[in-house]
Amino acid sequence: MPQPNDDLAEIASLVAEAERILFITGAGISADSGLPTYRGVGGLYEEELTAEGISIEDALSGEMLRRHPEITWKYLAQIEHNCRGAKPNAAHTCIADLERLVPAVTVFTQNIDGLHRDAGSTDIIEVHGCMRHLHCTRCRYETQVPDYAGLAIPPRCPECGAPVRPQVVFFGEALPEEAMARLFDTLEAGPDLVFSVGTSSLFPYIAEPVVWARQQGIPTVEINPGRTPLSSLVHFQIPLGAADALGQLHQLLGQTLD
Repeated sequence: MPQPNDDLAEIASLVAEAERILFITGAGISADSGLPTYRGVGGLYEEELTAEGISIEDALSGEMLRRHPEITWKYLAQIEHNCRGAKPNAAHTCIADLERLVPAVTVFTQNIDGLHRDAGSTDIIEVHGCMRHLHCTRCRYETQVPDYAGLAIPPRCPECGAPVRPQVVFFGEALPEEAMARLFDTLEAGPDLVFSVGTSSLFPYIAEPVVWARQQGIPTVEINPGRTPLSSLVHFQIPLGAADALGQLHQLLGQTLD
């Protein structure tokens, strides 16, 4: 059976020849930057219910934000505080640096942490939004913030006094049409290589582009230390963390990127 190093060498050759690459990224790519998950062992919300007796999914829902913004913002602020100061890791850096080698590198990410942008990637589709972009729920006020330090919780619009929210997709809310349209445009343009990095691929809009690519004969790569529904489907399954695998890929492409 091929070892990860053998597969990475072959993937590096495919990257070097590609004109268009699509990266689909999830929480695993930011875990190596020290960002915690909010569920699971060691997660921020390992317990079944919050202090209010509700699930964290209910607390971070669009309905809760409308009815009780103070509850939603309480947990938003906790999550942001635990993520504050995180920096891009070797995986983010590798993807950003590939723009010097590959004419079109698109990142379709579930993450709301902004680390792909911090690393220097320019063609980013943030399907779940970004927690640094705030806007008013009533008027046209919007702003970008580096973090939530100094914000009143919940924050209010300085122009009309209505609650302010981050431009993210909360539980129960629809995905942004513009982001999905950009993904479809990227697929229609015909990527030469599709990566799935650090995502469990449980949502159809995350898994289906990889399934489609495989059906089209486009090389597909999954980077994930655990198995997912895509693991037996992709051409290459690299059972490593994102920073480890893409850090090695960056080294393999080092002379080309320097």
